[in-house]
Amino acid sequence: MCHDYPPAGREAAWQCTVAQQRATNIHVRDGIGLEEFVALRTARDATLEMPTLILPAVQVNIRAGHFPPPESNGTTYLKIPVNAL
Repeated sequence: MCHDYPPAGREAAWQCTVAQQRATNIHVRDGIGLEEFVALRTARDATLEMPTLILPAVQVNIRAGHFPPPESNGTTYLKIPVNAL
């Protein structure tokens, strides 16, 4: 679920169960309420930089894992703005 940015000493996990998330995920664990969740995310997100691969990831994620359609030259591109963000 979501992204895994493991601390030093732990390998990245690309699979888990809902039960594991409910037991151990600090953001969506059992018992966390809306206000606590919003406060936690607001404080944490203020300390984070934009993820390095966010722009290519969004372009694929909004297409349910598919690349954008090919352009008129037959090539598919992931586009990165050079003067924005």
